[in-house]
Amino acid sequence: MARRGKKGLSADDRELWNRVTQSATPLDRSRLRPGLPETPGAKPPPQPKPKSSDPAGDRLQSFRVGEKATQVAHPPQPVRDLSARLAQAPVRMDHGTHRKMLRGKLSPEARIDLHGMTLAQAHPVLMRFILEAHASGKRLVLVITGKGKDRDEGGPIPVRRGILRHQVPGWLHAPPLGALVLEIREAHLRHGGGGAYYVYLRKGR
Repeated sequence: MARRGKKGLSADDRELWNRVTQSATPLDRSRLRPGLPETPGAKPPPQPKPKSSDPAGDRLQSFRVGEKATQVAHPPQPVRDLSARLAQAPVRMDHGTHRKMLRGKLSPEARIDLHGMTLAQAHPVLMRFILEAHASGKRLVLVITGKGKDRDEGGPIPVRRGILRHQVPGWLHAPPLGALVLEIREAHLRHGGGGAYYVYLRKGR
C-alpha cells in the first residue's frame, strides 16, 4: 500500500483523481435554478412558455366551453335615402326650368306607368318608352314606379320594398338610356311624389 505524505493525497489517490477529472464533463451552471443545490446528472427544470403578445390569442385561450361570447358592436353604416341622393345631385339642366319642374309647374309631355310590373317586364318597357320619347323630340316625361309594397310576399327570395323605384334611376343612367337622359328628379306631389320620376331628356340632334 502506498504511503501517504504528510499532507494531501497519496500518489495512488492523485493518479486516480486525475483520471476522473479527465473523463468527467463540466456541469452547465447557467441552467440551474438559483437556490437549489447542484446535483450531478439531474435534468434541468422545464422553462415556462413565453406569453403571447397577440390579444386575440389571449381571448381564445381564456374562452371556456359554454361561455357566452362577447359581441363587438359595429357602428351603423350610413344609408343615404334615394330621394336625398337625387335631390343633392348637381343640376345639369336650365336652373329656371329645373325650379319650375320641381314645383310641379311643368306638365310632362308623356308618361308611363310601371307600377305592378316585375323587373324583367319593366326594363324593356322603360327602354322603349324613353327611346321613342327622345326620337319624337319630347323633353319632360314622367315615369311612374309606385312606392313599393309594404310587406314581402313570403317567397324564397326576399324582395326589397320599392325595388322597382330603386332600380329605375340606375336603368336611366346606364347605356343606352344614359346618353339621352339629362336629369332625373323625384316628381312633385301632383304628379305622384315619391312614386314617380321626372325624366328630362336631352335635345335630339
